[in-house]
Amino acid sequence: MSEKMKNNSKDFHELSFLLEKYRQLCLIRMVELSIGEESKGLSFRTPVHLAIGQEAIAVGVSSFLRSTDYVFGNHRSHAHYLALGGSPLELIAEILGKKEGCSAGKGGSMHIKSPENGFMGSMPIVAGTISLAVGAGLQIPRESDQISVAYFGDGATEEGVFHESLNFASKFSTPTLFVCENNLFSSHLHISERQNSSEILRFAESNGIRSFQVDGNSLIEVLEIAKHAIEYVRVNRKPAFIEAHTYRIFSHVGFDEDLHVGKFRETDLEIWKERDPIKLLRSLLGESVQDVEYFTQMDNSIKFEVSNYWKQAIALRDPELVDLYTSVYSDRI
Repeated sequence: MSEKMKNNSKDFHELSFLLEKYRQLCLIRMVELSIGEESKGLSFRTPVHLAIGQEAIAVGVSSFLRSTDYVFGNHRSHAHYLALGGSPLELIAEILGKKEGCSAGKGGSMHIKSPENGFMGSMPIVAGTISLAVGAGLQIPRESDQISVAYFGDGATEEGVFHESLNFASKFSTPTLFVCENNLFSSHLHISERQNSSEILRFAESNGIRSFQVDGNSLIEVLEIAKHAIEYVRVNRKPAFIEAHTYRIFSHVGFDEDLHVGKFRETDLEIWKERDPIKLLRSLLGESVQDVEYFTQMDNSIKFEVSNYWKQAIALRDPELVDLYTSVYSDRI
């Protein structure tokens, strides 16, 4: 069953709440911009997949998740990690390969985790964590209201494990929320060059999974959808599916705009920049925030904060040779 929710913000009109969410969006954006800028030098060698332009999805969904839920990311998961409360310092330290990084300096940009906040981990294998989220949901006691969450892009829906996971979750009623960030591209290929429809939720519908579509660049709409979908999973102990339409501003990997890559990219990019989630929310908040310097002061404060994270991370320890042998095998059977 598909539901296209209307933009009804009555539950989310509190200015303080929206300003908190705005700050989250900006922090994620500035952390990723700083990572992109640093990637152009030689301070680190890990490839980076930036979610700039897609932040409203992670912030909106995370608003209703708990630290006891199990959340799984993908190769583009900085926003998922940060929106759940993951440490920006530990993320930057991880990208720099530092021992105090969120994965002890061994994971880089694509293998990050913050289990204390519910973020169980990310990986670069396309669709690789979807089945893990279903498995996590399967082992949750039925009397619990815990849920599991899988984030993935439209490209992952072309992998067999995605379809197997939907079928399994539907058949065995796992409390799993599937979140597809449909940014229309799988690497350099537009969805029109890969699939006969741009609507991903058709796969959920064919498996009898409650499904929702949302404008992924509108934080208000994402909040509405996420609240409804997560409550459905918690209460009914059944899976649900969110398809959020969005667009990544930068390339599949790296810090350029890839204007020469893929069908429609050059013409569509400028259109989507006007639909930037931060720009949309700031325009909405501007009607209530009378202090003209408020947003400038916030931006400057976050920039200073992020700059300090880099200074602290650079000063942290590098792993030692013996660390190559730690965490290779688990003592658990």
